[in-house]
Amino acid sequence: MKALKSQQLHIGFFGKTNSGKSSLINKITGQEVSIVSDIAGTTTDIVEKSMELLPIGSVRFLDTAGINDFSILGKDRKEKTLKTINRTDIAVIVCDYNGIDDYEKSLIAQFNDLNIPYLVIVNKTDEKNISADKMTELEQISTDIIQTSAKEDDDLVYKFKNKIVELLPDDYVNPPKIAGDLAEEKSTVILVIPIDKEAPKGRIILPQVQVLRDLLDSNCNVMAVKDTELKNALDNLKTPPSLVITDSQAFKTVAEIVPENIPLTSFSILFARLKGDLKAFISGAKAIDTLQDGDKVLILESCTHHAIEDDIGKVKIPNLLRKKTGKNLIFEYFSGHDFPEISQYKLIVHCGACMTNRREILSRIIKANKIGIPITNYGITISYCLGILERATKMFQLYQG
Repeated sequence: MKALKSQQLHIGFFGKTNSGKSSLINKITGQEVSIVSDIAGTTTDIVEKSMELLPIGSVRFLDTAGINDFSILGKDRKEKTLKTINRTDIAVIVCDYNGIDDYEKSLIAQFNDLNIPYLVIVNKTDEKNISADKMTELEQISTDIIQTSAKEDDDLVYKFKNKIVELLPDDYVNPPKIAGDLAEEKSTVILVIPIDKEAPKGRIILPQVQVLRDLLDSNCNVMAVKDTELKNALDNLKTPPSLVITDSQAFKTVAEIVPENIPLTSFSILFARLKGDLKAFISGAKAIDTLQDGDKVLILESCTHHAIEDDIGKVKIPNLLRKKTGKNLIFEYFSGHDFPEISQYKLIVHCGACMTNRREILSRIIKANKIGIPITNYGITISYCLGILERATKMFQLYQG
């Protein structure tokens, strides 16, 4: 229950209005998470519930509005439902004895496009059994089908868990290291953490905390220093550190201090690997050299925050890109779970994504690649503009000039 939202398995429930999605979630969680009514369209906004689902671990259920909602606000509800797909790790399609039609098939097409595993639950079997021909149609679409009644099926939770375990993504079963695989056990790793306007009072930001914990779990010795104290820290070590990880905003200063023979990267680049596709982000950064006057660049953040005077997304990265390209670029900004229409952009620069799950970032990469829009992230953009991307990604052996 203490797992970060970004680390939870997101299970989204989708289907028509009054198919019983909310009843199923209530039954599985053992709580009245969502309002249940015979009136179609009762669920109007995305309802989220976290719980410990043994033996899987911490999960987050997403209860969505019906995809066939024709009410006054139905269009807005449907759009929110479809946007939820982007952060869904495993999808659950709920139908009743009427089977599925084009509504559900359109969802399945999106799941397939985004490589999202899914299962089908035929609900309300206490009212009527699904016909053989409709069941055959379902079986042609999915081998993962549960027939149940949320009202009467005492074995529903057991059946549901079994199917979810079968569909678990590999990176959830075997979660990747953030940085622990880049340094030997017992070796020293230096974290460079500038204490500037963006540093929260009395604490350090989430990516730094997560990297620190990952390294400790990997039995590394971790030293955290400000950028102004880095040289002194290096001079005081008996043996050189096995790795230096810096905040991207101090990249230039740190790169000048850390000897070339010591591996160097940034928190943001580590999260590009953890949350997205590092190779795709590196490739996307190379499109910076093709930007022309008047081109639009989308700065995309996964959370909302108060922008300070020298904000990395709204000030520092735009300034770096203008200086690197020498072009008059147009910058637009978007934050949160929504993903805007992107066809007008020549480049997308994503944040480190510490506040969202990997599925959402992968979905955005897939959508961008599908229409040929290059996408990269903050740390990779900064290191590319500073001419140190090759060094910052050398340990991953992915960069090719």
